[in-house]
Amino acid sequence: MLILNSGGTFNKRYNKITGELDVPFDNLAIEAILKNYNDSYDIAGVVYKDSLEIDINDRKMLTNIILESKDDTFIVIHGTDTIDETAEFFDAILEDRKIILVGSMNPFEIDKVEASFNLGIAIGFANSDSKNGVYICMSGYVKLWNQLRKNRSIGKFEIVE
Repeated sequence: MLILNSGGTFNKRYNKITGELDVPFDNLAIEAILKNYNDSYDIAGVVYKDSLEIDINDRKMLTNIILESKDDTFIVIHGTDTIDETAEFFDAILEDRKIILVGSMNPFEIDKVEASFNLGIAIGFANSDSKNGVYICMSGYVKLWNQLRKNRSIGKFEIVE
């Protein structure tokens, strides 16, 4: 299993100079969570952006890494605003792999519980006997990418009916 970090709120940290939440160019949030696991996981920092800034070139780069990897299971840390767009892009290209996109509505630095919970669920699902496909893991759910959507009015992901 390979964990790909593309940034998003999951990773954001407060910048004391600008007063903004920035996506840092590191994997510290993921590493802090994984420190509590017995297994070790490979992590690759690929794109360090807010998901609103992720473009087609970033999606192609992530896809190429997945295509070239010896792994068949991937967790992609991703911002929640465009997680479904990246999932749809993956689904059109990647058929023979299990890919779980996971994010957090709150930065790990501010709320360690949500990011840790979501990544833990994603890892558990990745290790299960579930079928290959592109999934989104948020708000206690792991569903195929087109069965889960962000409800911006309540700030949670919901099952698509």
